[in-house]
Amino acid sequence: MSNARVKVLALLAACCCSSWASGAQAYRVVKIADGDTLTALSADLQQVKCRLYGIDAPEKKQAFGQASKLSLAELSFGRTALIDIVGRDRYGRAICRVAVAGIDVNKEQIARGMAWMYREYAKDSAYSDAESAAQARRVGIWRDARPVPPWTFRKAARNRSL
Repeated sequence: MSNARVKVLALLAACCCSSWASGAQAYRVVKIADGDTLTALSADLQQVKCRLYGIDAPEKKQAFGQASKLSLAELSFGRTALIDIVGRDRYGRAICRVAVAGIDVNKEQIARGMAWMYREYAKDSAYSDAESAAQARRVGIWRDARPVPPWTFRKAARNRSL
């Protein structure tokens, strides 16, 4: 990837994601695990497994789980992404903000109704605004009369397995 292209991508990320640290780097998205987890490769073939910052998508076996995965794939798979690693989760995955072609992918998943804002960890009011707008438009998960957040779904699954 040319140095000029990386600079352009960095500028686009800065424009759409002004709260990002300046450490965002360009990667190629090579795998989508679910609606909030992807794997990407750097130009020097370093792999990073990213858990998207500030969102929690439906589980694979949950309503909208596959739709959420497909949405994330549509936004990012095979594309160059600017990734800002903001931390690590308890499983060792990088917690990342991801931008593709100037779009904040994390926020877009919320705006499409393909993920909840993960309020326990996210402090970005743009995410909250995107979630409110998705609810008002009744898109994605918000089409259900009583959508079940993934953290509730996971807890119920753990209780069933005891």
